[in-house]
Amino acid sequence: MTATLPASPLVPRDFASDQEVRWCPGCGDYAILKAVQKTLADLGAERHKTVFVSGIGCSSRFPYYMATYGFHTIHGRAPAFATGVKLTNPELDVWLITGDGDGLSIGGNHMLHVLRRNVNLQILLFNNEIYGLTKGQASPTSRRGTRTPSTPRGSIDPALRPCNFALGAGARFVARSIDTAQAHLVEVLKRAHAHQGAAFVEIFQNCVVFNDAVFEEFTAKDVAPGRQIHVQHGRPLLFGAEKQQGLRLKPHLLELEVVTVGENGVTADDILVHDQTNHLLATMLSELQPPDFPMAIGVLYDSPSPSYERELYAQIEEERGKTKADFNALLHGAHTWRVE
Repeated sequence: MTATLPASPLVPRDFASDQEVRWCPGCGDYAILKAVQKTLADLGAERHKTVFVSGIGCSSRFPYYMATYGFHTIHGRAPAFATGVKLTNPELDVWLITGDGDGLSIGGNHMLHVLRRNVNLQILLFNNEIYGLTKGQASPTSRRGTRTPSTPRGSIDPALRPCNFALGAGARFVARSIDTAQAHLVEVLKRAHAHQGAAFVEIFQNCVVFNDAVFEEFTAKDVAPGRQIHVQHGRPLLFGAEKQQGLRLKPHLLELEVVTVGENGVTADDILVHDQTNHLLATMLSELQPPDFPMAIGVLYDSPSPSYERELYAQIEEERGKTKADFNALLHGAHTWRVE
């Protein structure tokens, strides 16, 4: 008698391909790759049901390094390819990998529609505020004044904020994390995976060659406690080493302000409590920028609605149940003309 032994659970290295990982030494993409592989192992993902789709850019080398299915597609069009994969086989677990240039410039239109349609994908946008692969030109997220080969006197464009864009496009799940914050990033990725619909995650990713330390104002260890606010549903929006600072709405104004508990009559009851289902609050949090405000990290918005492929397949089944397929009748139905 032959006994069938249960398969051993997969570990992070089981999701690493046999390809040499080629990013610049010190690139934040290494940390994100490690986090994604750990996330899949923790979730018990099946490699033959997992697909990574990318466009063009440093981040878009990702599918080569995953021992899953994958597509390295064309500039900005990864959302269209990923949508096709998901609609063809909704059982697949589809991850979309893109960067701030690929996803918000060349692919901004495609990103908008995959979010508003609410296709059930995990969308990871690596934001380094620069075009890395093409040697450091300004991207849509580059700040005003950024000097690059394409903006030698400093960019005069206002910077696009990815989470703000996603919320405006109708995304039902929007979150932020940091490349080197491994524990936090893994938890955010798990939350994104659990969401049934388009889950948008902005990851602050350091480009050591063309935009090094651009996020140090809130990621450096010595300033992080006072420059980051880790938002959690149902918990007060507090930050700082002693959690004495917080956010509240200005009296009689729909505007956030930073206050200190214990000063000027401010009590713990004055601090705003995070509600991840509140779209307006998520938008306000997504707009906060250091040094005047802390950078909001975590799940800003999570308010599920039926996913696109779920509604599409329900519509198809409904039609199948009430009509008889007749190709000739379809060809000769309404809206036809005879040309003499």
